[in-house]
Amino acid sequence: MQKITTCLLFDGQAEEAMNYYVSIFKNSKILSVTHYGKGAPMPEGTVMTANFELEGRQFMALNGPMYKFSPATSFVVNCETQEEVDYYWDALVAGGKPSQCAWLDDKYGVSWQIVPKQLIQLISDSDPVKAGRVMQAMMTMSKIVIADIQRAYDAN
Repeated sequence: MQKITTCLLFDGQAEEAMNYYVSIFKNSKILSVTHYGKGAPMPEGTVMTANFELEGRQFMALNGPMYKFSPATSFVVNCETQEEVDYYWDALVAGGKPSQCAWLDDKYGVSWQIVPKQLIQLISDSDPVKAGRVMQAMMTMSKIVIADIQRAYDAN
């Protein structure tokens, strides 16, 4: 069993959200679903928890009183290629809203960062001028376009 599991609180959408995330991430699976019993704070038979795994990390979706998600907590999806960036960005932003600098909120309000490895490499460059140009380019983007950050890095 994983020592620390992320718990996401949904207002009646725990199972739906679990199925949505499992459909997006190829290396994923549903682990279990539990239901509220008689005398519980939600109607009997309502999904209580939906436990699932994405890319080897376990999550619990819980139905309960609604709290709002915040971009102060987000999940970073590290990507190898533009195709992978595009795939995760398009899948997770559907019904949600894009933000700045690789950030988006999905249709449940959960925040994600879709980050190509090249972005981290380029903004970490020892040349502060090149790294600065990449940072400036990133600040103008929602979804990161690898070719555009590379052009900013290579500019004279």
